[in-house]
Amino acid sequence: MHELPVTQGILSAALETARRHRAERITDIFLVIGNLSSIVDDSVQFYFDILSRETIAAGATLHFQREKAIARCLTCKHEFEAQPPLSPQCPQCKNLTVRVSGGQKFFIESIEVEP
Repeated sequence: MHELPVTQGILSAALETARRHRAERITDIFLVIGNLSSIVDDSVQFYFDILSRETIAAGATLHFQREKAIARCLTCKHEFEAQPPLSPQCPQCKNLTVRVSGGQKFFIESIEVEP
């Protein structure tokens, strides 16, 4: 359910950017979303399709690029992709000293418009 306010923010930012550049139509919005952000692409698309009706963003294509989260064992230095739900255990040495980086970003990378 948190995708609704997130999608409202995406649409608002896109419309404001398009307005500043005097664009007539938004054609594409490129998003970067971390795998650990808990944001569901299909839900964002669903809300965007509803919210963008009767705006210059209606029919725009959302492009989702997922940012991986990488876990590194502080004991054996093994690196692996971290997926939710996170396990605190290294799959290689079974130690519980794992540090996770990345996978939490969420931003609009770019917006394409028609002048």
